[in-house]
Amino acid sequence: MTPDPTGNLPQHIAIIMDGNNRWARANGLAAKSGHRYGAEAALKIVNSCVRRGINYLTLFAFSSENWMRPTKEVQGLMALFLTVLKRKEINQLHKNNVRLQFIGNRIEFSSKLKETMSEVEELTQHNTGTTVIVAADYGGRWDVTNATKIIAEKVKQGEIDSDDISIEMVHSFTSLSEYPDPDLCIRTGGERRISNFLLWQFAYTELYFTDCYWPDFDEAQLQLALDDFASRQRRYGGHENAREVQ
Repeated sequence: MTPDPTGNLPQHIAIIMDGNNRWARANGLAAKSGHRYGAEAALKIVNSCVRRGINYLTLFAFSSENWMRPTKEVQGLMALFLTVLKRKEINQLHKNNVRLQFIGNRIEFSSKLKETMSEVEELTQHNTGTTVIVAADYGGRWDVTNATKIIAEKVKQGEIDSDDISIEMVHSFTSLSEYPDPDLCIRTGGERRISNFLLWQFAYTELYFTDCYWPDFDEAQLQLALDDFASRQRRYGGHENAREVQ
Protein backbone atom coordinates (compact mmCIF):
# COMPACT_ATOMS: atom_id res chain seq x y z
CA MET A 1 0.00 0.00 0.00
CA THR A 2 1.09 3.56 -0.70
CA PRO A 3 -0.04 5.91 2.09
CA ASP A 4 -0.92 9.51 1.28
CA PRO A 5 2.12 11.68 2.15
CA THR A 6 -0.10 14.66 3.03
CA GLY A 7 -2.14 12.68 5.54
CA ASN A 8 -5.37 13.93 3.95
CA LEU A 9 -6.66 10.65 2.58
CA PRO A 10 -10.07 9.52 3.83
CA GLN A 11 -9.96 6.40 5.96
CA HIS A 12 -13.30 5.20 4.62
CA ILE A 13 -14.82 5.97 1.20
CA ALA A 14 -18.41 5.14 0.27
CA ILE A 15 -19.47 5.21 -3.39
CA ILE A 16 -22.91 5.39 -4.97
CA MET A 17 -22.16 3.86 -8.36
CA ASP A 18 -24.75 5.60 -10.54
CA GLY A 19 -25.15 6.07 -14.28
CA ASN A 20 -24.71 2.60 -15.79
CA ASN A 21 -27.96 2.72 -17.78
CA ARG A 22 -27.43 6.27 -19.01
CA TRP A 23 -23.87 5.42 -20.00
CA ALA A 24 -25.17 2.47 -22.01
CA ARG A 25 -27.80 4.59 -23.77
CA ALA A 26 -25.24 7.30 -24.55
CA ASN A 27 -23.03 4.65 -26.14
CA GLY A 28 -25.83 2.90 -28.04
CA LEU A 29 -25.60 -0.23 -25.89
CA ALA A 30 -28.07 -2.40 -23.96
CA ALA A 31 -28.53 -1.78 -20.23
CA LYS A 32 -26.74 -5.03 -19.38
CA SER A 33 -23.61 -3.68 -21.06
CA GLY A 34 -23.71 -0.65 -18.77
CA HIS A 35 -23.84 -2.88 -15.72
CA ARG A 36 -21.05 -5.08 -17.04
CA TYR A 37 -18.76 -2.12 -17.69
CA GLY A 38 -19.81 -0.75 -14.30
CA ALA A 39 -18.60 -3.97 -12.67
CA GLU A 40 -15.25 -3.56 -14.43
CA ALA A 41 -15.01 0.01 -13.13
CA ALA A 42 -15.74 -1.19 -9.59
CA LEU A 43 -12.89 -3.71 -9.69
CA LYS A 44 -10.50 -1.01 -10.96
CA ILE A 45 -11.51 1.41 -8.20
CA VAL A 46 -11.12 -1.30 -5.57
CA ASN A 47 -7.56 -1.93 -6.77
CA SER A 48 -6.88 1.80 -6.87
CA CYS A 49 -8.01 2.17 -3.25
CA VAL A 50 -5.82 -0.77 -2.25
CA ARG A 51 -2.80 0.90 -3.86
CA ARG A 52 -3.58 4.17 -2.09
CA GLY A 53 -3.89 2.52 1.30
CA ILE A 54 -7.58 3.31 1.83
CA ASN A 55 -8.64 1.24 4.82
CA TYR A 56 -12.34 0.85 3.99
CA LEU A 57 -14.36 1.11 0.78
CA THR A 58 -18.15 0.66 0.74
CA LEU A 59 -19.86 0.21 -2.63
CA PHE A 60 -23.61 0.64 -3.12
CA ALA A 61 -24.21 -2.25 -5.52
CA PHE A 62 -27.95 -2.88 -5.21
CA SER A 63 -30.47 -0.87 -3.21
CA SER A 64 -33.70 -2.00 -1.59
CA GLU A 65 -35.53 0.04 -4.23
CA ASN A 66 -33.74 -1.61 -7.17
CA TRP A 67 -36.15 -4.56 -6.94
CA MET A 68 -38.70 -2.23 -8.57
CA ARG A 69 -36.69 -2.13 -11.80
CA PRO A 70 -37.83 -4.25 -14.77
CA THR A 71 -37.64 -7.97 -14.01
CA LYS A 72 -35.25 -8.66 -16.89
CA GLU A 73 -32.83 -6.00 -15.65
CA VAL A 74 -32.93 -7.30 -12.07
CA GLN A 75 -32.30 -10.84 -13.27
CA GLY A 76 -29.37 -9.58 -15.31
CA LEU A 77 -27.95 -7.76 -12.31
CA MET A 78 -28.20 -10.86 -10.14
CA ALA A 79 -26.48 -12.98 -12.82
CA LEU A 80 -23.72 -10.38 -13.16
CA PHE A 81 -23.30 -10.20 -9.40
CA LEU A 82 -22.86 -13.96 -9.24
CA THR A 83 -20.42 -13.93 -12.16
CA VAL A 84 -18.26 -11.22 -10.61
CA LEU A 85 -18.06 -13.11 -7.31
CA LYS A 86 -16.79 -16.19 -9.10
CA ARG A 87 -14.17 -14.44 -11.22
CA LYS A 88 -10.45 -14.84 -10.79
CA GLU A 89 -10.26 -11.20 -9.65
CA ILE A 90 -11.77 -12.23 -6.30
CA ASN A 91 -8.88 -14.62 -5.74
CA GLN A 92 -6.49 -11.86 -6.75
CA LEU A 93 -8.06 -9.49 -4.21
CA HIS A 94 -7.64 -12.23 -1.63
CA LYS A 95 -3.95 -12.53 -2.54
CA ASN A 96 -3.70 -8.74 -2.11
CA ASN A 97 -4.93 -9.11 1.49
CA VAL A 98 -8.36 -7.55 0.75
CA ARG A 99 -11.25 -8.45 3.04
CA LEU A 100 -14.71 -8.60 1.41
CA GLN A 101 -17.92 -8.14 3.38
CA PHE A 102 -21.59 -7.78 2.38
CA ILE A 103 -24.24 -5.73 4.14
CA GLY A 104 -27.96 -5.66 3.50
CA ASN A 105 -31.00 -7.89 3.62
CA ARG A 106 -30.09 -11.09 1.78
CA ILE A 107 -33.48 -12.78 2.13
CA GLU A 108 -34.63 -12.18 -1.46
CA PHE A 109 -31.39 -13.36 -3.08
CA SER A 110 -31.16 -16.84 -4.59
CA SER A 111 -29.65 -19.57 -2.42
CA LYS A 112 -26.74 -19.82 -4.88
CA LEU A 113 -25.95 -16.13 -4.60
CA LYS A 114 -26.20 -16.16 -0.81
CA GLU A 115 -23.95 -19.20 -0.69
CA THR A 116 -21.36 -17.53 -2.92
CA MET A 117 -21.41 -14.32 -0.87
CA SER A 118 -20.75 -16.35 2.28
CA GLU A 119 -17.91 -18.23 0.56
CA VAL A 120 -16.22 -14.96 -0.43
CA GLU A 121 -16.58 -13.59 3.09
CA GLU A 122 -15.14 -16.78 4.57
CA LEU A 123 -12.25 -16.84 2.09
CA THR A 124 -11.15 -13.30 2.95
CA GLN A 125 -12.21 -13.01 6.60
CA HIS A 126 -8.69 -13.03 8.05
CA ASN A 127 -7.21 -10.54 5.59
CA THR A 128 -5.92 -7.35 7.16
CA GLY A 129 -5.61 -4.98 4.21
CA THR A 130 -8.35 -2.87 2.65
CA THR A 131 -11.86 -3.94 3.67
CA VAL A 132 -14.32 -3.73 0.76
CA ILE A 133 -17.95 -3.66 1.91
CA VAL A 134 -20.58 -4.34 -0.74
CA ALA A 135 -24.07 -3.04 0.06
CA ALA A 136 -26.56 -5.36 -1.64
CA ASP A 137 -30.33 -5.13 -1.12
CA TYR A 138 -29.42 -2.39 1.30
CA GLY A 139 -31.37 0.69 2.37
CA GLY A 140 -30.51 3.22 5.04
CA ARG A 141 -34.03 3.19 6.46
CA TRP A 142 -34.00 -0.61 6.54
CA ASP A 143 -30.70 -0.47 8.43
CA VAL A 144 -32.01 1.88 11.14
CA THR A 145 -35.34 0.02 11.35
CA ASN A 146 -33.55 -3.29 11.75
CA ALA A 147 -31.38 -1.90 14.56
CA THR A 148 -34.49 -0.52 16.24
CA LYS A 149 -36.26 -3.90 16.07
CA ILE A 150 -33.29 -5.64 17.70
CA ILE A 151 -33.21 -3.10 20.53
CA ALA A 152 -37.00 -3.26 20.99
CA GLU A 153 -36.82 -7.04 21.34
CA LYS A 154 -34.06 -6.74 23.94
CA VAL A 155 -36.20 -4.29 25.92
CA LYS A 156 -39.17 -6.66 25.63
CA GLN A 157 -37.07 -9.56 26.91
CA GLY A 158 -35.83 -7.47 29.83
CA GLU A 159 -32.21 -7.60 28.67
CA ILE A 160 -31.94 -3.80 28.67
CA ASP A 161 -33.98 -0.87 29.96
CA SER A 162 -35.31 1.76 27.58
CA ASP A 163 -33.30 4.37 29.50
CA ASP A 164 -30.14 2.54 28.49
CA ILE A 165 -30.71 3.21 24.79
CA SER A 166 -28.04 5.55 23.46
CA ILE A 167 -26.50 6.65 20.17
CA GLU A 168 -23.71 4.16 20.78
CA MET A 169 -26.19 1.33 21.33
CA VAL A 170 -28.17 2.08 18.18
CA HIS A 171 -24.92 2.29 16.24
CA SER A 172 -23.82 -1.10 17.56
CA PHE A 173 -26.73 -2.78 15.78
CA THR A 174 -26.32 -1.06 12.39
CA SER A 175 -24.70 -2.72 9.39
CA LEU A 176 -21.37 -0.89 9.65
CA SER A 177 -21.06 -1.06 13.44
CA GLU A 178 -17.57 -2.56 13.34
CA TYR A 179 -16.22 0.06 10.94
CA PRO A 180 -15.62 3.83 11.16
CA ASP A 181 -18.21 6.04 9.50
CA PRO A 182 -17.36 7.04 5.92
CA ASP A 183 -15.25 10.18 5.65
CA LEU A 184 -16.17 10.70 2.00
CA CYS A 185 -19.15 9.68 -0.13
CA ILE A 186 -18.75 9.86 -3.90
CA ARG A 187 -21.81 9.78 -6.13
CA THR A 188 -21.38 9.49 -9.89
CA GLY A 189 -23.93 10.06 -12.64
CA GLY A 190 -24.89 13.69 -11.99
CA GLU A 191 -27.53 13.22 -9.28
CA ARG A 192 -27.21 15.24 -6.05
CA ARG A 193 -28.76 13.00 -3.40
CA ILE A 194 -27.77 10.02 -1.24
CA SER A 195 -30.74 7.81 -2.18
CA ASN A 196 -31.34 6.03 1.13
CA PHE A 197 -27.69 5.01 1.49
CA LEU A 198 -26.04 4.84 4.94
CA LEU A 199 -28.39 7.41 6.47
CA TRP A 200 -27.16 6.78 10.01
CA GLN A 201 -23.48 6.69 9.06
CA PHE A 202 -23.44 9.85 6.92
CA ALA A 203 -23.91 12.30 9.85
CA TYR A 204 -20.57 14.02 9.15
CA THR A 205 -19.55 12.48 5.85
CA GLU A 206 -18.22 14.81 3.15
CA LEU A 207 -20.30 14.50 -0.04
CA TYR A 208 -18.78 14.67 -3.52
CA PHE A 209 -20.93 14.64 -6.65
CA THR A 210 -19.69 14.21 -10.21
CA ASP A 211 -21.47 14.15 -13.58
CA CYS A 212 -19.21 11.29 -14.69
CA TYR A 213 -21.16 8.09 -15.33
CA TRP A 214 -19.91 5.19 -13.24
CA PRO A 215 -18.44 3.08 -16.11
CA ASP A 216 -16.21 6.06 -16.95
CA PHE A 217 -15.13 6.67 -13.36
CA ASP A 218 -11.43 5.85 -13.29
CA GLU A 219 -8.32 6.55 -11.25
CA ALA A 220 -8.12 10.14 -12.53
CA GLN A 221 -11.73 10.77 -11.48
CA LEU A 222 -11.03 9.23 -8.08
CA GLN A 223 -8.05 11.53 -7.66
CA LEU A 224 -10.26 14.56 -8.34
CA ALA A 225 -12.56 13.44 -5.54
CA LEU A 226 -9.63 12.87 -3.18
CA ASP A 227 -8.15 16.29 -4.02
CA ASP A 228 -11.50 17.90 -3.27
CA PHE A 229 -11.72 16.04 0.03
CA ALA A 230 -8.20 17.10 1.01
CA SER A 231 -9.13 20.76 0.48
CA ARG A 232 -12.02 20.66 2.96
CA GLN A 233 -11.90 21.50 6.64
CA ARG A 234 -13.97 19.07 8.69
CA ARG A 235 -15.38 20.68 11.84
CA TYR A 236 -17.82 17.97 12.99
CA GLY A 237 -20.20 20.68 14.17
CA GLY A 238 -17.47 22.49 16.11
CA HIS A 239 -14.78 25.08 15.40
CA GLU A 240 -11.72 24.98 13.17
CA ASN A 241 -9.65 23.05 15.71
CA ALA A 242 -12.19 20.19 15.58
CA ARG A 243 -10.66 18.78 12.39
CA GLU A 244 -8.91 15.99 14.25
CA VAL A 245 -12.02 14.83 16.11
CA GLN A 246 -12.97 11.24 15.23
